Amino acid sequence: MKAFRGEILSVPDDPALAGPDAIRHYEDGLLVVEEGLVVFCGNRNDRFADVETERIDGLIVPGFVDAHVHYPQIERIASHGEQLMQWLERHIFPAEKAFADRGHADSVAAFFLDELLRHGTTSALVFATVHMGSVDALFEAALQRDIRIVSGKVLMDLGPEGLRDTVASGRADTEALIARWRGRGRLGYAVTPRFVPTSSSEQLADAGALLAAHPDVLMHTHLSENPGEIAFVAERFPEAADYLDVYDRFGLVGPRSVFAHCVHMSDRALARMAQAGSGIAFCPTSNMFLGSGLFDLAQADRHGVGIGIGTDIGAGTTLSVLHTLGEAYRTCQLRGASLDPFRALHLATAGGARVMGIADRVGALLPGQEADFVVLDAAATPLLARRCAGASLHDRLFALQILGDDRAIAATYLRGRRA
Repeated sequence: MKAFRGEILSVPDDPALAGPDAIRHYEDGLLVVEEGLVVFCGNRNDRFADVETERIDGLIVPGFVDAHVHYPQIERIASHGEQLMQWLERHIFPAEKAFADRGHADSVAAFFLDELLRHGTTSALVFATVHMGSVDALFEAALQRDIRIVSGKVLMDLGPEGLRDTVASGRADTEALIARWRGRGRLGYAVTPRFVPTSSSEQLADAGALLAAHPDVLMHTHLSENPGEIAFVAERFPEAADYLDVYDRFGLVGPRSVFAHCVHMSDRALARMAQAGSGIAFCPTSNMFLGSGLFDLAQADRHGVGIGIGTDIGAGTTLSVLHTLGEAYRTCQLRGASLDPFRALHLATAGGARVMGIADRVGALLPGQEADFVVLDAAATPLLARRCAGASLHDRLFALQILGDDRAIAATYLRGRRA
């Protein structure tokens, strides 16, 4: 057993629904950990006076949850030009072809996970590539670091040469990966059709069958990101009510489904997502970088759809969830709404964990959860230090989200151990 003493903040529930009671703040707090799990989180007291205690300078918050990111695209971050479909052809598909080489996959996976931890991310829902080895490389590296990762082999039988599987090979590879990695460490699997344009109807139907056959796996894909993509899907499936309806026809809309982006959504589609219990990964930096549009958080809220935050590297421009929350705030401002910093922290922690189906294990520093946490330094830069001197908790948290990045991450802990 070990204790960590310092200022602690967590937001287990959505303040938009629960109000101020959702916020748990302990100015002189104590986080007690035993065998990697939280035993106690609250105000410091004499109950644990005899427990070895580490004093933490900074603000302790739950580890960040990245609900949508592409590890094979990390080396193509900041690639100039084009919108989604053209950007994929020009920059991303050539980069992903290199993951046929297992050595390359191992190198990138190790770098990517180390960068996640450096930026304070302790759980992530990650796209790999069409290659089985890309998943093996990521999972092996995640086991070595004890980081919580959910991922899966990408299904794309209509992909370009070198990034194309078949319905049969996609199913066989997916089944083999689930069998190989199920129950190991802190890993989870996600059936991963890239998006409608790169999978045949037969493969989408088979993805639905895989999801139904494995009740412990997620479904992770893209939805209504960019006008060009949406038009392509509408032309291919003119009988569908909308883009979501295409996935729905193949059994891919349910409580274990995570859809990235959802920038251009009808009320019908959002109502259906809420009914099904599906979640959205809000990816503000990539939506702006590719010119896709501004996600309407208020519209999703009206329908009660669960929301997490995604950095979406490599169209996303940073692995910093802090910085991404700043961009989420700007997106809401441009939509005529506002994003409170406490709610933003919820979306980046417990909210994302809920979308990923892991809220019982991480995201809020509740007793029984894994002790993944981050120490934020509000004096990490001269400007932050000056802005935060004497500031309220609300203003410090907001300044960290607007001005912060990896420099504001003083330390990252996985199950009570410094990463």
